[in-house]
Amino acid sequence: MEVRPLSELYTNIKPGYYGEFGGAHVPPALNKNLSRLEEAFFKFKDDKEFQDEFIHYLKKYVGRPSPLYFAANLSKEVGSKLYLKREDLNHTGAHKINNTIGQVLLAKRMGATEIIAETGAGQHGVAAATAAALFGIKCKIFMGAVDIERQAANVSRMKLLNADVIPATSGTKTLADAVNEALGYFIKNPDSFYMLGSQVGPHPYPNLVGYFQSVIGQEARNQIFEAEGRLPDSIFACVGGGSNAIGLFQGFLADENVKIYGAEGGGEGEIPKTAATLSMGKIGVFQGTYSYCLMDEDGNPTTSYSIAAGLDYPGISPQHAYLKDTKRVSYQSILDQDAINAYVTLSRKEGIIPAIESAHAVAMAMKVMKDKNGLAIINLSGRGDKDVERRLENFIYNKFI
Repeated sequence: MEVRPLSELYTNIKPGYYGEFGGAHVPPALNKNLSRLEEAFFKFKDDKEFQDEFIHYLKKYVGRPSPLYFAANLSKEVGSKLYLKREDLNHTGAHKINNTIGQVLLAKRMGATEIIAETGAGQHGVAAATAAALFGIKCKIFMGAVDIERQAANVSRMKLLNADVIPATSGTKTLADAVNEALGYFIKNPDSFYMLGSQVGPHPYPNLVGYFQSVIGQEARNQIFEAEGRLPDSIFACVGGGSNAIGLFQGFLADENVKIYGAEGGGEGEIPKTAATLSMGKIGVFQGTYSYCLMDEDGNPTTSYSIAAGLDYPGISPQHAYLKDTKRVSYQSILDQDAINAYVTLSRKEGIIPAIESAHAVAMAMKVMKDKNGLAIINLSGRGDKDVERRLENFIYNKFI
């Protein structure tokens, strides 16, 4: 298993930027923290001892490589061959653990005594708490008060793993507010290690998170060649902040014949009932990076909405912004009702309950690949245990009950 740096094809020579997007637009109080992190990351990412330890934990603790599973029943219904990249089978049930293992190894080398993190759906919070417990480091998780209620199962897991879960009670009380409060704590406590969960925020976080998640695309590329003897026609992933998607996409960005699709949270199909940042946002600075953001006419960030807590975020990765503007990736918004349809369909056709976030990618693939007789990979970024208690099928489709 090889873990490679981000493709230089999709960054320019200015560190921390993807075309015009990215950078570190932060208060001076954060500059020292970010500079220390950048120095440590670029020092250790190609260090053999660090690489060996990272790969050891990916294999022996996370359970990598995750399978590439041919979904025969779903494929028959859709009319194309659909493979699922099973990140839901990782330890803790999602792709997030790839990143937290990498970051905790950095934190250990930087002498950190406390991990802080933000979470929306709770999957990153669980993964951060897991990594902190593994290495005996104290952990604080900031989570929107609304998300604490709708993701109660993951809150219980975090607490069991000995993490302090701190409610974010400002604004909409969701992911963006949790990020704000975590950054505020980081400024006041510079000796802590901020374990950011998605490919957002100021440099070096987009580069760092994309690097640790690149294992997804590298594996998927090798696996599809082994299974089919060729590259896929298309690949799909859901996009909130952007880490699971960029993890898959990096394995195929240089292959012009592979079409790449990102599924955003379309909510109820209108602003502010949407989290479709790339489809409906404007360009500006949000939470330390220059990228697309859902904004009002005065350029202030607005509230986002998605039935999926992990997609309920008004910002986006600067690399995804670049890939949108260069038209390398097609981003489309998926309505709540279509995601729920896919959530139920995959559960009943394949016996696999996806996270409602991942169901957005499934819904998009079902639409795009319908009767195409093509070959596609869908990144199943997480499992749906956290969503089962919400009885999501009751929201829209009574016919499934």
